[in-house]
Amino acid sequence: MDLQKVKAFRWEKGKLKILNQLKLPHTEEWIIATDYLQVAEAIKKMIVRGAPAIGCVAAYGFVLGVKYNKENPQKVYETLKNTRPTAVNLFWALERIKKALSQGRDIEQEAIQIEEEDLKTNLRIGEYGKSLLRESSKILTHCNTGALATAGWGTALGVIRSAHYNGNNIFVWVDETRPYLQGARLTAWELVKEGIPHKIITDNTAGFLMKKGLVDAVIVGADRITLRGDTANKIGTYSLAVLAKEHKIPFYVAAPLSTFDPNLIYGDEIPIEERSPDEVKNCFGCSIAPDESDALHLGFDVTPAELIDAIITEKGIVEKPNEEKIKKLLEL
Repeated sequence: MDLQKVKAFRWEKGKLKILNQLKLPHTEEWIIATDYLQVAEAIKKMIVRGAPAIGCVAAYGFVLGVKYNKENPQKVYETLKNTRPTAVNLFWALERIKKALSQGRDIEQEAIQIEEEDLKTNLRIGEYGKSLLRESSKILTHCNTGALATAGWGTALGVIRSAHYNGNNIFVWVDETRPYLQGARLTAWELVKEGIPHKIITDNTAGFLMKKGLVDAVIVGADRITLRGDTANKIGTYSLAVLAKEHKIPFYVAAPLSTFDPNLIYGDEIPIEERSPDEVKNCFGCSIAPDESDALHLGFDVTPAELIDAIITEKGIVEKPNEEKIKKLLEL
């Protein structure tokens, strides 16, 4: 297996190279960021996305701003912090760099360590998660949770990768994931790279496939998980969890410990990003709605813990998550 087959970003000699995910799957364009404002813009515009990847990239953005551009640390911190509100990995990574700076440690090495830790974490998540998938499983996944969303390998897609390399005859149903089509454009692209059998489906096909017995498990990632296990993820995840419950299909969440927010108990406390209506009314430059119509674009929804069969982490699998189990996991 080639761990570097897909990379969302690369840190090279004081510069951050970011793969422009808005251009995939047809064009592999790399943007070279030399200051933190470019990094902030890349996160805002979803040139780079996925909770763990955002955290890693923000960490390097902090390094660019403070170590290389000699900007005021607090200004750099606030700018990067305010790029996107839901993914807690962003704030977790920035706090680590801020703490390293206050302690006089090399913040560049800290950012590199964050990236290296995330890759190792994903591999461990994959190892634990593959035990939940039986031979010849048909897996439904939503959005993109692979190497493009992390430092490499992936969370939910990392579980699928690990099962594939374990010799399981895995087949993947890929939700297109409107309106940014992260499934159709990014997850499918990664699966092609890995040679993993799959088919892309429209988001509203999932329920009928479940009814027909064509889905054995649903695996998704997460952008923030509360102490009781309520999970924020790409919009549409909650609907899949409800459908999975109705059809008695296991629903799994794969995420690193950095995605847990120990300050929140209930999902209603998670800030949900509302993005531009234009992203719903247009599809990659093509208008698909009347100009006079308004649109609502919520970037995420929240799945309550009661609908989640297990959360897969680098420290193991938490079945039927609740506050007691998660506090034990986080050693709180």
